[in-house]
Amino acid sequence: MSPTLAFFGLGNIGPAELLFLGFIALLLFGKRLPEVMRSLGKGVTEFKKGMSGLEDEFNRSAYGSSQPTYHEPTRPLPAEERPEITAPKFQPPTTAPTPAPTQPHPTNPT
Repeated sequence: MSPTLAFFGLGNIGPAELLFLGFIALLLFGKRLPEVMRSLGKGVTEFKKGMSGLEDEFNRSAYGSSQPTYHEPTRPLPAEERPEITAPKFQPPTTAPTPAPTQPHPTNPT
């Protein structure tokens, strides 16, 4: 018995309980019941898809991919289409560094 069902007192649901729950749902939702059940079903399937995606991602990150992926090597771009790569140029300082002013250490007058 799952803890959630036990909390609501729905541990062992039999046919009589299912009919009773169906009757209550029919009273609450009336003509909209098929629409409500359809949207509930879509929500459950989306939830399962999301959980499946999370499990797949977890397994891939934890165990690595079992099938090696093959990527076709890309061809280098022609010289005229390649972006020009530049780095900033070092320029030495124009003035000499000035030494930091020294302060005398405080002495303990006794």
